[in-house]
Amino acid sequence: MIPATSFAGKRVSLFGLGGSGIATARALIEGGAEVLAWDDNPESVAKAGEQGIATRDLRGADWAGFSSFVLSPGVPLTHPKPHWSVELARAAGVEVIGDVELFARERNRLQADAPFVAITGTNGKSTTTALTAHILKSAGRDTQMGGNIGRAVMTLDPPVTGRHYVVECSSYQIDLAPSINPTAGILLNLTPDHLDRHGTMQHYAAIKERLVAGSETAIVGIDDAWCAQIADRLERAGKDVIRISKRLPLTDGYFADGTNLMEAVHGRYSRIAFLEGIGSLRGQHNAQNALAAVTACLKVGLELGEIQSGLESFPGLAHRMEQVARKGHVLFINDSKATNADAAAPALSSFPRIYWIAGGLPKEGGIEPLRGFFPRIAKAYLIGEAAPAFSATLGEAVPYEIAGTLAAAVERAAAEAAKDESGEAVVLLSPACASFDQFKNFELRGEAFRQAVAAIEGVKPIGGTR
Repeated sequence: MIPATSFAGKRVSLFGLGGSGIATARALIEGGAEVLAWDDNPESVAKAGEQGIATRDLRGADWAGFSSFVLSPGVPLTHPKPHWSVELARAAGVEVIGDVELFARERNRLQADAPFVAITGTNGKSTTTALTAHILKSAGRDTQMGGNIGRAVMTLDPPVTGRHYVVECSSYQIDLAPSINPTAGILLNLTPDHLDRHGTMQHYAAIKERLVAGSETAIVGIDDAWCAQIADRLERAGKDVIRISKRLPLTDGYFADGTNLMEAVHGRYSRIAFLEGIGSLRGQHNAQNALAAVTACLKVGLELGEIQSGLESFPGLAHRMEQVARKGHVLFINDSKATNADAAAPALSSFPRIYWIAGGLPKEGGIEPLRGFFPRIAKAYLIGEAAPAFSATLGEAVPYEIAGTLAAAVERAAAEAAKDESGEAVVLLSPACASFDQFKNFELRGEAFRQAVAAIEGVKPIGGTR
């Protein structure tokens, strides 16, 4: 835990008592703050009380006595309208912040030179965060990873000399972290997302921009117009900006040329790393993730040899294009985290011959946006509630069968892929659907896929078990 000593002797209100909220409350108490917390869920309030956190409905609290109000990132700050607790805080002139802000203040107070890499973007945040942390750890650096991935940020170990932090930041967290100032701030990409919480694309982009605007070095993917404009704006403001691109040769910056990662200096190119043969980093989208991680690791002092070694040993993110096993020429990939069509697109773009397991609880738009990838699909195996709608979309373009359950789909796909004589065949779980019709969450769906694959005679696991 990182005790929030910046708030010692102060009264702090807190709303949102999920896992990260309770961790934040405990960090504040450990740091010497007097905390009064609340949640709209009575069970969460009871759980907090059992852990010694003072609770009371904040509607009746004396807001004039609070120095700060800490809000869970899952609670609306601005849209569709501010939560009632936010309105009370603002009416009393109390600052509204989140757990990442607490972390930023403690780092600045205790060890401002502790290397801090913060990652945001619409897509690829988790993979880039995990990859950056993996490279640092494999190079022997003291590394802490958390935020919007894995551990709540205030449950990490306290800042000390040489301790590296790799923190994934959602737009909600950035919106509550006005003084965030990473050593390297990464903005991967921007596409419309969470507009129910941010109102407009302009507001969403402006929030994401704050992370790189406050960084010592801003690493910005410029493959979309929003991020390209942000990079230009930051540079005009005098920021140190490094541009990265997964598809464009740059005059200055870092870009991908196939599986080669290139550095450009005044139009002169040199290869700094490569992804050839690294199964966990297949696809153009992973080239962008790798470019960002490599650039950040260079910024915090790693050598190219250390970085390449880390790239080659990266196991991938669980449930995100995760290489599970192989049997002969058949590769089994768990992409259970792909809960909509846009999320399934990267995996479908990464393999030429796919036996696709798709379906579950359907999202708006179905799989129509994936039509461009249909020529890559040897056959589809449809599961869950979405099966009838998906079969109608596939029509005569893709052979399919309605398998019903995941176990049946794995068995059928594995048997037919084994007979494919055209080269490597991939049995891919990339559902393009939520899991809730058959599984509690996408993690359990992915685990069920792993278990079904492991039951196939003669299959060989890749990278051990998780």
